[in-house]
Amino acid sequence: MRRNVESNLRYKFFSVKMFIFLLAVFVLSASYARAASAPVGQAVSFPNNGETVQAVLYKPAGAGPFPAIVVVHEWWGLSDWVKQQAADLAEQGYITLAVDLYRGQATSDPEVAHELMRALTQDRAVGYLTAGVAYLKTRKDVQSARIGAVGWCMGGGYALQLAIAEPSLRAVAINYGALDTDAAQLKKIHAQVLGNFGGQDHGITPADVHAFAEQMQALGHPVDVKEYPDTGHGFQNPINKTTYNPADTQDSDQRMRAFFAQTLKR
Repeated sequence: MRRNVESNLRYKFFSVKMFIFLLAVFVLSASYARAASAPVGQAVSFPNNGETVQAVLYKPAGAGPFPAIVVVHEWWGLSDWVKQQAADLAEQGYITLAVDLYRGQATSDPEVAHELMRALTQDRAVGYLTAGVAYLKTRKDVQSARIGAVGWCMGGGYALQLAIAEPSLRAVAINYGALDTDAAQLKKIHAQVLGNFGGQDHGITPADVHAFAEQMQALGHPVDVKEYPDTGHGFQNPINKTTYNPADTQDSDQRMRAFFAQTLKR
């Protein structure tokens, strides 16, 4: 009797170990399969007023043509995090173009980032981005009438300025970026606008967000802004140790995915 009990226990123990092993193999296989199918960035360049603008392009699987999104980086530069956002959007069915506004420079040091941002003029940034839109329109795998933009922090502000400068843009997602409230400028926007902001942001304040939304609504422009009351500036990027908020990041990402699906795919 004792031998039977011990035999049954050994069999159950072996079965559990085998189940764990097979589960691990399945998880690893799924991870490898996803990594193998994940969009790989391709370095591209295009002209702008005698300069050559550098960018990284990500393509979904398939022949297309696809809607496209211009991806605008934060004050840190064209970092791995921003490239990952562009790759993730490409997995969702968009050609994404992550434009390098800093000409190859990137940093994780706030003081250096501040200097890089100060050295970047609005004319040059918007010129690079509009050139990026023009480049996307030349590609046969892009649906030229379905181009949007997204940006974070500094890039969120420039995504809005791109919408002002480029009336063909169809959708813009602004993540805690600087907001324009000049009616003469906002009147030029033809894109639908989504915004995600931190209620504890001392740079882009709730008052700024409300003023922007009210002005857009007064002009009859589609706008959808959301404030996350307990969150500060830069809450989507883990590099921001004091303000990163995973739950609000997940919610704002879902909002952005639904927004682009509605505006660029329909």
